[in-house]
Amino acid sequence: MSVQVVFETHSISEDNEAGRASGWSHSRLSPRGRQLAAELGRRRLDDGLVAVFCSDLNRAAETVRLAFASGGPPIFFDWRLRECDYGERNGGPVAEHAATRGTFLDTPYPGGESWRQAVRRVGGALVDLGSRWDGHRVLVVGHNATHWALEHYAIGRPLEDLLRAQGAWQEGWEYSIASTRIALEPRP
Repeated sequence: MSVQVVFETHSISEDNEAGRASGWSHSRLSPRGRQLAAELGRRRLDDGLVAVFCSDLNRAAETVRLAFASGGPPIFFDWRLRECDYGERNGGPVAEHAATRGTFLDTPYPGGESWRQAVRRVGGALVDLGSRWDGHRVLVVGHNATHWALEHYAIGRPLEDLLRAQGAWQEGWEYSIASTRIALEPRP
């Protein structure tokens, strides 16, 4: 058995629109982001979800609160689903982050964490999902680090490839994970 995970990114934040990489900074959703969050709720209303797991950062929490404002599955907030902690660079320009991201695969951002550390942190939450929600379908709402952890642990994509890839938004990604398949050691 395994847990079926639907992953959605948080909706568009004010930082996204301003070209800032929030990291662990809290940012509110923009007006367009609030509309998209409501659309997420309509899209997932009859999707067979038994629970929603969400990063505790404001932009993700606001996304699920708006998406399921009229009810729905229980919502659980988990700090381990947060974005990578950019430390002193939280809230910095997106262009700067994109240009230097590869530098921080294994080396932590000053005052923060590395991408590998962030993905491993998220992996801990995925292990818990696989063991507790086996046989169910759940929604996970998070960030790049959350998505990369799912890509890395569920389907084996190397982090080096994820760092180089150009992320494209879509209406959800689907994964099947079993806690016995997730090893929190670095993959080759």
